[in-house]
Amino acid sequence: MAFKSDVKSVFKTAGVAADPNGISATAGVGNNAALVIGGALASGGAVALNAGQLVTILSAGDDSGKSFTIVGTDITGAALTESLTGADDATATSANFFKSIASITAVGNPAGNVTAGVSASCADIIFGGRARLKGSYIVSSATAGTIKFRDASITGEILVEFGTVASATATRDITMPDEGVLFTGGIFITYTGATFASMTTFHA
Repeated sequence: MAFKSDVKSVFKTAGVAADPNGISATAGVGNNAALVIGGALASGGAVALNAGQLVTILSAGDDSGKSFTIVGTDITGAALTESLTGADDATATSANFFKSIASITAVGNPAGNVTAGVSASCADIIFGGRARLKGSYIVSSATAGTIKFRDASITGEILVEFGTVASATATRDITMPDEGVLFTGGIFITYTGATFASMTTFHA
């Protein structure tokens, strides 16, 4: 008789560090016109990220009375659109985490140059339903940080935290005791970009 484990593994590559012009380089944007998606994070006129990240839009002029429509997908791959109010000679940051960005369009006529990128805040989903966290194998990066495992959503209760170390050659193999930690509404993670290289998470 063959026996099979009910433990599943999920592999994640970390999101990037903050990149203020990674989506769109500084440039003038016309009235109701789209930004050129051609920054370092872009390929083929769109951006696909390893994890969900907040979009930042830097306005060189006063765009507080205008907005920018961001179109992409969320951490589950579902379509996501957000209307982000511009800032006055400052940076506006999206409320939602985007895992991909297909377009950013000005609503109105920006007062000066506009730049688009991502913040260092990252979020992702490990599993969308009831599950028990069994452990993780983490490959560190040159920057230390903390991975927070949240119940039910990216703003849910933090049930577990794993720390990484500032060494690109260091790994952490973490096993949870007994039956693991129960997440009743799904396992979600939040962390700062580039504070680990990759992570394999085990759940049942």
